[in-house]
Amino acid sequence: MLLYLVYLIFILTVAMAAGGVVLSAKLQKMYSHELFSPLLYFQVFIYTFGFYGIWGQVLLRSFLPAYISADIVVRFYDIALLLGLPFVIFAWMMLLQFSSLISGSRRNNWFVFWFLLINLIIIIIIGYLAGEAASVKPLYLIKQYFIIANFVYSSVASFQIYYGIRENSITGIKSRRTISFSIILIIIVQSALLILFSNQALIAILFILAFFAGNTFLPIYLTYGMEPVPVVTAPLQELSFEEFCLKYEVSPRESDIVREICNGLSNKEISERLFISLQTVKDHTHRIYVKTNVKSRVQLINLVKHIKEF
Repeated sequence: MLLYLVYLIFILTVAMAAGGVVLSAKLQKMYSHELFSPLLYFQVFIYTFGFYGIWGQVLLRSFLPAYISADIVVRFYDIALLLGLPFVIFAWMMLLQFSSLISGSRRNNWFVFWFLLINLIIIIIIGYLAGEAASVKPLYLIKQYFIIANFVYSSVASFQIYYGIRENSITGIKSRRTISFSIILIIIVQSALLILFSNQALIAILFILAFFAGNTFLPIYLTYGMEPVPVVTAPLQELSFEEFCLKYEVSPRESDIVREICNGLSNKEISERLFISLQTVKDHTHRIYVKTNVKSRVQLINLVKHIKEF
């Protein structure tokens, strides 16, 4: 019965990971905003660690004992988990980069250098202790490092998102606060389950579910639950069309489509005039709606008519 449950959980986590990556890639394509590149990389790295470092342990513990002595099996566990740590370190770095961008600030290049250097030193120390100190259990060290680092980096990301210095064109204050509180809640649940874990199958399953489901939250929320930034139309009366496009980060190709929409052309007519496919017109139009916080052609036309020099 337990084996079938493990199979079911594995299939579920594969679906979560695939969904998280697909939604992140969709957000990156939809918004054409640098904010979503770190989110996509975060998804890729965190799920790589999830399958290699977490599910890999499950597979090793399930199949190796039948063929290899207990001492060698333990070494395999420790080495495999240690080699998986770089993936989660890169995932934390991407989460911090994402939080920096969504809060409206930027990290300098030295941040990446020092972040990677410090965590590399920690991994080397853990590896040294695992190999030289017989009284030290590597799995215990790795678990404590993961709990502490995951809590610290996620908390930093959460606080930075909550206390962002300015608005951006993608997320509003309410959305940022929801993301901030959710990150803290997810980390508390994950940490509590990992602290309680000591080879109990049920807690291990719950932790795996919390790990994959928690890391899928960001792309799901940003796709389906995000509160768009409110549009303030009054100042648009003072903007030129070029300034309008700059304000809402409308690309040159998207600006061409805005003009044609305001000229009353259909999607098919726009595709023929601009020599692009009908689907490309639809994709650009959707991104324009998202960036300007409108839901229809009529709203977009009413928004654009407020600006001068159109």
